[in-house]
Amino acid sequence: MLTDRDRIERQKRSLSLTRLHRALSRLTSTVTMMNTGAHPDDEHNGLLAYLRLGLGMRVIVACSTRGEGGQNALGAERLGALGIVRSREMEEAARELDADIHWLGHGPEDPIHDFGFSKNGDRTFDRWGEKRIVERLVRAYRTERPDIVVPTFLDVPGQHGHHRAMTRAAETAISLAADASAFPEHLDEGLTPWQVAKFYLPAWSGGGDTYDDEVPPPATTLPLEATGFEPVSGVSYAHIGEWSRYYHASQGMGRWHDTGDNEWPLHLKLSAEGSVAETSVLDSLPSTLADLARETDLPQTVVDALMRADGAIGKAIERFPERSAIVDALLKAAAEIERALAQAPEAFLDAHGHRLRRKLVEIDAALCEAEQVFVRAVAEPAELSPGATGKLTLHLSGNAGTAVSDADPRLPEGISASLKETSPLSIVYELRSTADAPLTRQYLPAWSSLGGNGNASVDVRAQIGSRSVKVAVDLEEPLTVAPRHSLSLQPNAFILPVDGNRQELTIKAASAGRIGFSAPAGWTVKEDNGALKLSPPAAITPSLLAIAPLVDGQPAMRISPIAYPHIGRMSFREPELLRVLALDLKLPDGAKIGYVGGGADRVGPWLDRMGLDVTELDAQALSGDLSRFTTIVIGIFAFGIRKDLAAATTRLHRFVEEGGHLLTLYHRPSDGWQPDTTPPKRIEVGSPSLRWRVTDPSADVTVLGPAHPLLQGPNKIASADWEGWDKERGLYFASRWDDAYVPLVAMHDPEEQPLKGALISAEIGKGRHTHTSLVLHHQLDKLVPGAFRLIANLVQPA
Repeated sequence: MLTDRDRIERQKRSLSLTRLHRALSRLTSTVTMMNTGAHPDDEHNGLLAYLRLGLGMRVIVACSTRGEGGQNALGAERLGALGIVRSREMEEAARELDADIHWLGHGPEDPIHDFGFSKNGDRTFDRWGEKRIVERLVRAYRTERPDIVVPTFLDVPGQHGHHRAMTRAAETAISLAADASAFPEHLDEGLTPWQVAKFYLPAWSGGGDTYDDEVPPPATTLPLEATGFEPVSGVSYAHIGEWSRYYHASQGMGRWHDTGDNEWPLHLKLSAEGSVAETSVLDSLPSTLADLARETDLPQTVVDALMRADGAIGKAIERFPERSAIVDALLKAAAEIERALAQAPEAFLDAHGHRLRRKLVEIDAALCEAEQVFVRAVAEPAELSPGATGKLTLHLSGNAGTAVSDADPRLPEGISASLKETSPLSIVYELRSTADAPLTRQYLPAWSSLGGNGNASVDVRAQIGSRSVKVAVDLEEPLTVAPRHSLSLQPNAFILPVDGNRQELTIKAASAGRIGFSAPAGWTVKEDNGALKLSPPAAITPSLLAIAPLVDGQPAMRISPIAYPHIGRMSFREPELLRVLALDLKLPDGAKIGYVGGGADRVGPWLDRMGLDVTELDAQALSGDLSRFTTIVIGIFAFGIRKDLAAATTRLHRFVEEGGHLLTLYHRPSDGWQPDTTPPKRIEVGSPSLRWRVTDPSADVTVLGPAHPLLQGPNKIASADWEGWDKERGLYFASRWDDAYVPLVAMHDPEEQPLKGALISAEIGKGRHTHTSLVLHHQLDKLVPGAFRLIANLVQPA
């Protein structure tokens, strides 16, 4: 449940006059624009801010994945949990733009998901299925009916393969969406063919710190310039774009620019007129109700109605912020649009009826803002289990108490609502979940700036003047159906060397339900003072054991809470498993490890589970005696996240000089990595990073220094240790380094030159510095045996 401070923060960010002005600005345009991209944060936020808030267009972001295969600069969420975080970030970024979202992929279990980095569109299609992603884009075009489509990136070598695939698919889908014979199942679902009027490409290079477009961008046909300021806020569209990007915090977005980009050169690739020069993005498009009135073969009564509606909308905007005058004008506009819909010929309605119907929905929203009909919907609890009860309260403020005439909760399958009590200030429903209510979806297919989002919302009807308006109200916190009892195993994974003594494995199992735990042959499980004791057999071979526990006879689910200030509280649900990796693993003698993490990996806990002596180093420990450690490990991104670490570089260098071993995991150039001062000796991280990574997890590895102590012991690293890697080999490889460093391995993606900066090490003074760009943290999470053997070597004393 939201705290008082949460509610105050939300109210401060959403002021009534700003909402009213933006609700009115929606009414000025009949054009819909769609920006296609592969990941949350791919969208052109500054451009979208101008098109929506400056020109009044409806703006939709069509995103193919949830970003679940990316990195997280905020915390340890990965894969499905990261997909939840980035989906919420995209929603809040869209809210800042007053834009909508159409998701094409639905999480890591969907074939269209973020599987990590790809350098080639064809390889991306191998994973997604080209026909599948094209079909989903055709469906998006037919559902949303965009007039303009603009992909985020170009389909050129040097660009992310996911971006390339999306741009290619977005163009392919243009002709198919207009072809009634393409995907005829859509027609059975009520969708009809739709012709996108304009398909633009960005006429600028996508090169930079990450990408490196190998060919120049297409010629500019439209030099679009986002000049001026949004009237209600007085802020430039470039800055509003950064307000939106600020919400992509897990990707390190949200940067201050004194001016920002306000020029967006576009190349018109497809249109009825061909690739022609334009003076406005609105050229040849019916962009207002008055433009629609100029369509041929319209009865004069329809022409007159559209012109009167256009004039009434203009009057409403002109009288801002006079609420009563706005209401009168909007009531007239709605009546005239309904008259036009009733009298227009079928051909006109086929082409433009959706625009008029959308305007009525937008007018209803604007009327509620103008009349100050405010409804706050709160479900308590926000998480129901099958068979549980709760309540839904509609708090009526402003003029809602007198205006609201009806409310219709839209609830997840298996939940019903019965009216409990009403008053001028509230409407209360009792919620009841059936015993077999299915768990709610974690990845929803769309998000709308007009509301109706989540697994539950409320359709509210209010009487404003002569019009019965209908608006969709989102719940204050999403209502979900979750398991009656979750299970959290601590730990839920063990690393078990096949040699040496095998002790009982102790697991704390936290659940209010009845836990069922079936041990495989040769293993025993017993309960001891609330903990589970798992005993391995006397002899064990290298293998991965996975045990699926039950709670109340059902497969156990772990529910992990997620909370960040910019996106609020949520949770991620996944099957709970106990995994035991038995492997040939030897640990370095005498290693005492200090681990400095930034919250973006779990390397420290994995080292501890391996049986090593590990101490987490906070700011106080970093400023203390480091000589008690043989090895200090710096987690990914940590120099950019922890200011105390950046301040401790001189002490870390002294630690190395005096005999310590410093192991740094990969960092981006933007993570506070200064080539001359962060490492003990110069190491330059390659840029653009696309050129300095190996995306094929099975890429051949050439050992350059087979006799090097880091590859010889305590585990002798062999070809088998490079097998079974997941997602990729490494990224942000070192490109140049001081002569003191020795490269230990080389690897490359197909048809590329070998890269030698994945693992380098130098003897410095009495100690050693090792830097690796291998994605070891991810391989440890995936229980890849070779990763554990390799990192055991890398943390050995100098």
